[in-house]
Amino acid sequence: MAVTVIIAQTPTEREWAFAIRRQVFVLEQKVPETRESDEYDERSLHFVALEDGQPVGACRMRWVNPNVAKAERVAVLPSKRHSGAGRLLMEALEAQARQEQAHAIVLHAQMPVIPFYEKLGYHVMDEPFVDAGIPHVSMKKKLI
Repeated sequence: MAVTVIIAQTPTEREWAFAIRRQVFVLEQKVPETRESDEYDERSLHFVALEDGQPVGACRMRWVNPNVAKAERVAVLPSKRHSGAGRLLMEALEAQARQEQAHAIVLHAQMPVIPFYEKLGYHVMDEPFVDAGIPHVSMKKKLI
């Protein structure tokens, strides 16, 4: 079963991304729904991982300055973790950021997934902090 990644361009595709995020962050990790959805959703680019046409993962990209993109809300359904969906989402996001001339990508990683991002070339930038009750670290990957 091959996983593909699309950029969400229709209302339905965007809703797939939001549904994945609700499943992972709100239902599984107990993040308050008011914290999961924010003002950046409207101006972010959303990516959806599909397996046999069904959404299994999502993430979004937004710009924090003209040269730096931020990967956010990276989520894969529990049954599809370790399927390559997360890696493919990040590769698609990175390719889009490069196409749009980003010099780097930053993200806030939950502590248990630091090794996942390190394998993709991201490096921890500072001390851990807590967001929505979950310990995180800031990470960065230079693209040029």
